[in-house]
Amino acid sequence: MIRFARKDDMSSVLSLIQELADFEKEPDAVIITEDDLLKDGFGVNPKFYCLVAEKAGRIIGMALFYSRYSTWKGATLHLEDLIVTQSLRGEGYGKDLYSAFIAFAAEKRLKRIEWVVLDWNTHAIDFYKKSGAHVLDDWNTVQMDEQAITAYVKSSH
Repeated sequence: MIRFARKDDMSSVLSLIQELADFEKEPDAVIITEDDLLKDGFGVNPKFYCLVAEKAGRIIGMALFYSRYSTWKGATLHLEDLIVTQSLRGEGYGKDLYSAFIAFAAEKRLKRIEWVVLDWNTHAIDFYKKSGAHVLDDWNTVQMDEQAITAYVKSSH
């Protein structure tokens, strides 16, 4: 069953986030807490949406996404993470989450949805291409972590 997450799902969501970080070979990268998820997802101005896949009352997958704005297309959604726990991959839960995310975007009449995928995750890349998504290889993701932000601000004054 796919549904929108509730506050009491955030512990399970955080576990899935950590599982994804482990899968992506970044086990120490997760610094977010359950309290952060509660504050950021269920406050006055929620910063994200989260769909969960549930099996026998247990959260076994999630898709976390948020609103963005394109100067070319208008309102868009960015899919930050989609994961199904390792033991249940290949049973259709990931596709169900993916489909629910796309249906939500269609319901909102959005002109674009987007996400990033690691270049070595060929299984996901193949899935996305088969679904009609375009995997762009002429754009690079650019990020600054907290230290880089701080160093830049200090050096630009």
